Amino acid sequence: MRPATVSPLTLNLRPLPPPVLPTFLEPLLPFRRALYTLQSGPDANRRIHFIDHGAPSARPVLMIHGNPTWSFLWRKVIALLPGYRCVAPDLLGLGFSDRLPRMADHSVERHGAAIAELVEALDLRGVILMAQDWGGPIAAQVGARLPERIAGLVLSNTAVIVPTHPRGTWFHKFARVPGVSDFVFRGLGFPQNVLGRIQGDRRSIRGDVARAYRWPLRTWKDRLTPLALARMVPDGPDHPSVPALRRGEAWVRSFTGPVALVWGTADPIMGPALRRHERELPRAAVTRTRAGHFLQEEVPEELAAAVAGVSRGAPPA
Repeated sequence: MRPATVSPLTLNLRPLPPPVLPTFLEPLLPFRRALYTLQSGPDANRRIHFIDHGAPSARPVLMIHGNPTWSFLWRKVIALLPGYRCVAPDLLGLGFSDRLPRMADHSVERHGAAIAELVEALDLRGVILMAQDWGGPIAAQVGARLPERIAGLVLSNTAVIVPTHPRGTWFHKFARVPGVSDFVFRGLGFPQNVLGRIQGDRRSIRGDVARAYRWPLRTWKDRLTPLALARMVPDGPDHPSVPALRRGEAWVRSFTGPVALVWGTADPIMGPALRRHERELPRAAVTRTRAGHFLQEEVPEELAAAVAGVSRGAPPA
C-alpha cells in the first residue's frame, strides 16, 4: 500500500510520513496526512497525526473532533470545502496520534496546548475554528492561547458554555462508576462500538464507516482515552476541568468575529445544550438539523455552508 503524501509545511514543522492506512480505510480518507512531533511541554516528543488538505495559501479551517473519534470524522466536510485548507488533527490518545499512558495525563489544558502548538508550527492565520463534542472546549483553549490567529467559529454539539452547576449527562456519570466503567469502556470498547445509536439516522454509522471509528481503539491500552475524556467532563463546580473550561468560555464570550452554531437536535447527549448556547451567544447564526451527535456523518452540507458563511464575515486570511 502507498502511504499518503505529506503536504507542504512551514519550516517550523518537523514532518514525518503518516502511518499507512489499512486497505479498507484508504478509499475513505483520500487526503494528505502527516505527523507532527510536539516540541514543548509535558508531551514533547509525542506525535500528532493530522489531515492537511488544500492549498497552503488558502483560508485554514481547523477541525477538532471529540470523544471517541478522530480526524476521519471530518472527511465529508473536507470534501465539500475545496477552496480551503482543512487541517484536522487527531487528539492525543485517539486516532493515529500517540497515546498518553495515564488517565491523569488527559486534561483540557494539555490537549489545548498540543493543538495550539500544531497551529503555530503550521503558521495558520485567519483560522476558522470548527469543533464538535470535546473539540469545542479544546478549540476554546486554542483561541485563548492564540487569539490573534482566529477569525471565526463554527461549533456543533459541544459545550463551550459551561453550566453554572455542571453535572454531566448519564454517559459521564456512568464513566465514573468504579470497575464497571473500566470494563465497559476498556474491555467492551464502549462507546465507539455503538456510535450509531446516538445518530438521527442510525444507518449513518455502519459497515466500514463504523469499523473506521473502531480501528484505532482495538486494545485495552488504546481504550484508556475514551474513558479519560468522559471523566474529564465536570460533575460539579470543583472538578479539575472547571478552571480551564471557564477560561475557554471567557475567550468565546469575548470573541468578536463571526460565530455559527450547527446542531444535531436528535443527539440525546448534547442536543439539549443548544438552548444554552443560543442564549449565551446571541450573535451566532444557528442551524438546527435532525441529525444526531456525529452530525458530520449526516449533514456535512450544513457544516460546509456554515464555514462559508463565517468565512464571508471574517477578516481576510
